[in-house]
Amino acid sequence: MASIPPSRDHPPTTGVHRSCGLRGDRKGRPLGPEAVLGLLEASVVHREGALLALSKPTDLPVLGHSGELSLTALLPALRRRLGLPAELHVVKAPTRECSGLVLLSACHRVTEQLQHSFTAARRRGQFPATYSAVTVGVPAEAEGEIRVGLCWQQKGDTAVVVAVPSPGHRSVTRREVKNTLTRYRLLGAAGGCALLQLQPRTAFPEQLQVHLTLLLCPALGDHKHASRVGTVLGEPFLLPPQETPTPHTQVLDAELMSRLQLSPRHHLPLHLHLQQLVLPHTVLCAPPPPHFLRTLRLLGLPSPPLPPH
Repeated sequence: MASIPPSRDHPPTTGVHRSCGLRGDRKGRPLGPEAVLGLLEASVVHREGALLALSKPTDLPVLGHSGELSLTALLPALRRRLGLPAELHVVKAPTRECSGLVLLSACHRVTEQLQHSFTAARRRGQFPATYSAVTVGVPAEAEGEIRVGLCWQQKGDTAVVVAVPSPGHRSVTRREVKNTLTRYRLLGAAGGCALLQLQPRTAFPEQLQVHLTLLLCPALGDHKHASRVGTVLGEPFLLPPQETPTPHTQVLDAELMSRLQLSPRHHLPLHLHLQQLVLPHTVLCAPPPPHFLRTLRLLGLPSPPLPPH
């Protein structure tokens, strides 16, 4: 999950400029501000006092580039549409590529209290956020934990997140590496794909996508990290960090493309959804977006249950 304002864990530099990837029609044209505002207004799942929670679509950045469509740029208009008296700001939200719960607040004191509660929960060994993911591949174990150090690595004009075997790795210093932890559970498998429940205890950009590649099960629609998993005679293997390829469109086999009814020029969004947030006095939930549910149906996977809390 991303916190606002940005933290030191955000990427150092990148030469890649990306526009908002919200696809509004069958030709893949992006939606305009009014249409996105309509989506956000219709996706409100909780409204109480200073708190507002909604479900963000994929490819909508929280903080955009100058002049770019983003969640924060739309907040003043959203506040007016909902008739709220005070300015909204972001407490927690998934990253650009992810869909799911966005927690907004109209009170800075409430925001600070909630952010402190999330930090305290993780320190107590609790998992306040629960994601659902569709993966290409099925993990060898039905449940477990991924523990690994992550750091930023510059590849040409792009900064990418890579796993570090140990903090003593020559190419990075101990200070640059953050130890990360994600708990996962298999909810269903069909046709070589899986539905996983993910609960990160730490927060690092792209943590869940990288952790899924370490399971040899990249997220469906992960066009940045999936190329790190190769295959030999049908068996997946992980490429070493120093051989990390340049990110490119995720390659799917013909059978999976057919099952998903995808054309060669498909735009496949990331199937990673922030489904639940545990707050001090309530639990917020958001169902997966239509594209996620359609994929589950086409693959014969179950709908993700509401996690226990």
